[in-house]
Amino acid sequence: MKPANPLRILLVEDDELFRLGLQTRLQQETCLQVIAEAEDGETAVELTQQYLPDVVVLDVGLPGIGGIEACRQIKHRHPEIPILILTSHSQKSLIERLIAAGAQGYCLKGIAAENLVLAIRSVAAGASWWDKAATAEIRAVFAKPEPPKNGLTPTALENPLTKREQEILALVAAGKSNQEIAQILYIAQGTVRVHVHAILQKLEVRDRTQAAVLAIQKGLVAEELLGSQS
Repeated sequence: MKPANPLRILLVEDDELFRLGLQTRLQQETCLQVIAEAEDGETAVELTQQYLPDVVVLDVGLPGIGGIEACRQIKHRHPEIPILILTSHSQKSLIERLIAAGAQGYCLKGIAAENLVLAIRSVAAGASWWDKAATAEIRAVFAKPEPPKNGLTPTALENPLTKREQEILALVAAGKSNQEIAQILYIAQGTVRVHVHAILQKLEVRDRTQAAVLAIQKGLVAEELLGSQS
């Protein structure tokens, strides 16, 4: 079987030593390839336009227009390109602004290398990745205090899972394995793994069993989905 092409990464970081170390570590992974690097927000936007990477790994505290504005401009021009934020900052207001700007993930710079690789693969697969320190703040952003609109229930407003994650969680709750889920949804087994990991991160649970129980208790998965997978 022909190996899958490595994920093409644009690395945006103004600290030269940190960027060099990160680039060296990521290049050790056969599934990843750093194709370009940028030191400021403007260059990040330009290089994204030039190279159309699979993932942008983006620092926030950048010279020039800054990381948040760079994220916003990149997503405006290329909404299909996922952006993973890698920063040392974790303020609630920053996280809210990053979500509004369209970031798919958020990692603190102390993250273990293997987890960063998994985070990159997760956002590339269409999932999301949020550092545990930010999970409570993200939930607060989803849990809007306004009354329900368009017939949505409060549970629906608070549900942090994407439609695909809800489908996979329903299958997990039905006792399906990753291989079975992959066959049912016609996706790669590796893609299922990154989605499941994202679900566990978002729900702050340790394993699939806890995720399944929470899905049923909190109504995080539509009943018709649960019913169709049994």
